[in-house]
Amino acid sequence: MARLLEKYKTEILPALATKLGRKNVHSLPHLEKIVVNMGVGKALQDKNRMGQAADQLTQLAGQKAQVRQARVAVSGFRLRENNEIGCRVTLRGSRMYEFLDRLISIALPRIRDFRGINPKSFDGHGNYSMGLAEQQVFPEIDPDKVTFVQGMDVTFVTSTNKDDEARELLRGFGMPFREA
Repeated sequence: MARLLEKYKTEILPALATKLGRKNVHSLPHLEKIVVNMGVGKALQDKNRMGQAADQLTQLAGQKAQVRQARVAVSGFRLRENNEIGCRVTLRGSRMYEFLDRLISIALPRIRDFRGINPKSFDGHGNYSMGLAEQQVFPEIDPDKVTFVQGMDVTFVTSTNKDDEARELLRGFGMPFREA
């Protein structure tokens, strides 16, 4: 069992139950999925970038990345329909908790001048999104093989519709929110 999943069941759930004043365990918020997305706009000029970005995302997520294509053409960006422009991974279950553990304990502390993540990046429906400027903060990525720096978006989808409950859930996992 993943370390954070065990912590969720033994420590976070009872703490949330007392804080929110609920006795029903199923009414408490939980993580449903984590979506990691890389938008690779430079893949239009260099076709190798998409393959490398998908491989790196596969390495750090632990499951195969899905290459995404443009749905509409945008002439201002020289983008045609069905061009490959990004890749994503949707993590659930134990892989989700393993990724969250590596993100909180290894990747975020490796960011230069890190002072915590923004506590206001909730969408109003209990989901949290954050961005990472480079993929090299994860130890799975070999810096010698990286030919370009690629950022990524990480979205945490929770079962609650209230941002405060989702913030308490993520804080229980050890998410380093900065003081507002």
